[in-house]
Amino acid sequence: MFSFKKPIVLTLAICWIAGAGSLVAQTLPLQAKTANLKTPDLAASDTAKPADSARPAEVVPAGYIVGDSDIIRVNVWKEPEVSQTVVVRTDGNISLPLINEVKVSGMTPLQIQDMVAEKLKGFLNSPQVTVTVIEIRSKRAFITGEIARPGTYSLNAQTTVLQLIAQAGGFTPFAKRDGIVILRTEDGRQSRLKFKYKEVVQGKKTEQNIALHPGDTVVVP
Repeated sequence: MFSFKKPIVLTLAICWIAGAGSLVAQTLPLQAKTANLKTPDLAASDTAKPADSARPAEVVPAGYIVGDSDIIRVNVWKEPEVSQTVVVRTDGNISLPLINEVKVSGMTPLQIQDMVAEKLKGFLNSPQVTVTVIEIRSKRAFITGEIARPGTYSLNAQTTVLQLIAQAGGFTPFAKRDGIVILRTEDGRQSRLKFKYKEVVQGKKTEQNIALHPGDTVVVP
């Protein structure tokens, strides 16, 4: 008697082999695509250093006069080799590529950029120069003693004694408000200017509330 078992088994085997082959054919391209995917390099991201951020420029009023020790940024468009962040030396000069020594003390940023652009015309075609004040160091006053935040403060605008006290956070509970003095050095000689807080805030002898000079020190006992 003829048996159907062998043909059935053979047919099932052929179907199984065909199905397995199709599965392998589908799996291989998927593996290839997976292998080509770029995975993030965790080690590189952990060790990568953040890009240096430019230091923000100080907010200075229009017409600010640059002085000794100020830090300024001279930026020449499309000329990174010429662009520099420089400190104004005690002789009032800065050094820049191509034009070397330039005196900038006593000038505004706009005047400096016009002068630098003019000097660069001998080397560059239509130089576009921008000058910004990065940090004011030439015009500073100091406050010390019984004050909330003693330290150094920029005089980027006319600042009175009362205004400096406010910037420094006001007095501590132990401050002797009527014993304040301003130490000022002029022509090599130091003077002591008295400041009685109560009188000034009451509108009496308001001339004590003087505009501070660079280098003044306010002492709050």
